[in-house]
Amino acid sequence: MRIDILTLFPQMFEAPFSFGIFKRAIDNGKVSINLYNIRDYTHDKHHTADDYPYGGGAGMVLKPEPIFEAVEAIKAGIDNEEDGLPIILLTLQGRPFSQRTAQELS
Repeated sequence: MRIDILTLFPQMFEAPFSFGIFKRAIDNGKVSINLYNIRDYTHDKHHTADDYPYGGGAGMVLKPEPIFEAVEAIKAGIDNEEDGLPIILLTLQGRPFSQRTAQELS
């Protein structure tokens, strides 16, 4: 199984994958986990990956352009036989991840 994770903080994921069940799965070749920094796919000198919400308001939101560029770069490096793999974007508006969803994706 191949898992590609896009994040602003890839170092945050190194510890959880270095022990326990994920570590055993990685060591046995059952899972490969690839971490990608979204900032690597930005084009300004400050590597800005977020912006103010459209229409104003408090907080910041991720820009879609770096995320889409990262996904396209990852898809370009995948074999044709793996074409059509699911792309899961976590969002507050999405449906909850459940056992049924896991079975659908498997």
